[in-house]
Amino acid sequence: MLPIFYHDRYDAETVPDGHRFPMRKYRETGRRLKEIGLVTPANPIRRPKPADFEMIALAHDPSYVDAVFHQTVDYKTARTIGFEMTAAVAMRSRLSCMGTYLAGEAALSRGIACNAAGGSHHAKYTHGAGFCVFNDVGVAIRALQKTERIRKALVIDCDVHQGDGTADIFQNDDSVFTFSLHCEDNWPVRKVASTLDIGLDQGLGDEGYLSELEAGLARVLEASSPDIVFYNAGVDPHADDRLGKLKLSDEGIRARDRLVISRVRERGLPLVCVMGGGYSHDVSHLARLHAFAFEEAARTLDAETDQRVSSG
Repeated sequence: MLPIFYHDRYDAETVPDGHRFPMRKYRETGRRLKEIGLVTPANPIRRPKPADFEMIALAHDPSYVDAVFHQTVDYKTARTIGFEMTAAVAMRSRLSCMGTYLAGEAALSRGIACNAAGGSHHAKYTHGAGFCVFNDVGVAIRALQKTERIRKALVIDCDVHQGDGTADIFQNDDSVFTFSLHCEDNWPVRKVASTLDIGLDQGLGDEGYLSELEAGLARVLEASSPDIVFYNAGVDPHADDRLGKLKLSDEGIRARDRLVISRVRERGLPLVCVMGGGYSHDVSHLARLHAFAFEEAARTLDAETDQRVSSG
């Protein structure tokens, strides 16, 4: 059974309906996961507790972490993030970091795990940006390294926007390989170099996108030797996304998730899936798209279990 981490407070209710960031998508995705049978009484959701100051400060400037915890973030930084720094937004970010960390622990023992939030890849060491307060993947990797559960990690970022915050946190760190596949002519205007960046042309559809992804995965899986992989499964490359500029179909998003998950698991690497971006007004459709990664992860985990049983 696929370990899924989720908390109702992933939805910061102080962010209103109609905000550019569709906060309601987290509750809707949680509902969707129950509807399709991935969350059941036999496989209940796992609810994280909030990450503490010390954990988050492993990946962020302590003065910035303190400002978020006490809601004293200055106006300029809050505007860069895109949210008023309320207690609900701060708590949401702390819970998301712990959810990704716990998914990392679960993946190390179970093979695959998912956080029904996360992928806040624009948050840099010194500050948040682009609707990202804390970089949950950065925090999780640093915490797993500190506890010596892992030494090296690979980040596969397929959000439509370049993973500048993750690249910033792990600059000049050979223990973390960062790979970003994104639309080049899109926000952020000023990119931070990942270990490998593949910038795609506007309007690219399923076939061209999957070809670029296949080639990129071959390169990074050959060049890195990680103990764990984090996959940012942002659905904003979809053709209907307000902030995307790419043209993936529903089936293209699912095929992308299937490709990443299969290539990583073919090598026996533990895998964590996080949700990333998605900005359609249709929150129900967003939840269906986000659920694809969970469905493909569960299908892969079931197939692996069946194979072990048949071979045993």
